[in-house]
Amino acid sequence: MTAVSLRAVLAVRVATLLAIWAAWELLARSGLIYEGIVPSSLTVVGSMVRQLAERTIYIDAIQTAYEVIAGFAVGSAAGASLGLLLGARRFADRAAAPYLQGLAATPKIVFLPILMLALGVGAGSKIGVGALSAFFPVAIATSEGMKGINPVLVRVAHSFNASGWQIVRTVLLPSLVEPVITGMRLGLGVSIVGVLLAEIKFAKAGLGHLAIQHYNFLRVADMYAVLLITFVLALAANALMGAIGRRLVRRR
Repeated sequence: MTAVSLRAVLAVRVATLLAIWAAWELLARSGLIYEGIVPSSLTVVGSMVRQLAERTIYIDAIQTAYEVIAGFAVGSAAGASLGLLLGARRFADRAAAPYLQGLAATPKIVFLPILMLALGVGAGSKIGVGALSAFFPVAIATSEGMKGINPVLVRVAHSFNASGWQIVRTVLLPSLVEPVITGMRLGLGVSIVGVLLAEIKFAKAGLGHLAIQHYNFLRVADMYAVLLITFVLALAANALMGAIGRRLVRRR
């Protein structure tokens, strides 16, 4: 991408943010909607600055980060392992595909009561929701990536008497970097959503818990501030995952 196109993309992104901010502020000041529902963006920013100066937001952010990272790590590892197995065994893939696709489309929050019974009402059940959320995108992406590997490359490696590990290292892993990273980026996003929803439903700490507490006590500006902080953190996590993916693609 040229420098001119990069500047154009950046300009569009900035213009989009400014347009959203202007629309929000106009709606808040128009009187068309009760100000308690859509407070001024300046009020929200003021609340965000105040909360960032307090200790509570960091404790809740650390709790949510722990649940997301743990759930994402478990779900990604399990998903990649199953995806490799299904991609290597076409019969197993055809047999499991309807169940995998069906469960992938199911909102994972519906499993929260079961996870609470199995793992308790603490962080374990939130990690379980995060793991389930990340599992399916990674499993499907890995399986599809395995199917896309040119079998000629594997046969060539066999002809050079390559061992199983050498085939995995030189053929399979380089070919799977892009699909697996794509699946992991999707998995990270839905893992964050799953953990936040679980915290909103039942939790004693976390950003989701903090947001619903503000909502329950009609602190709407504070609620929007927590949501904005959460959005920025999610964007940063996605950008980090994208940077890692690009680095791995360049090095393969």
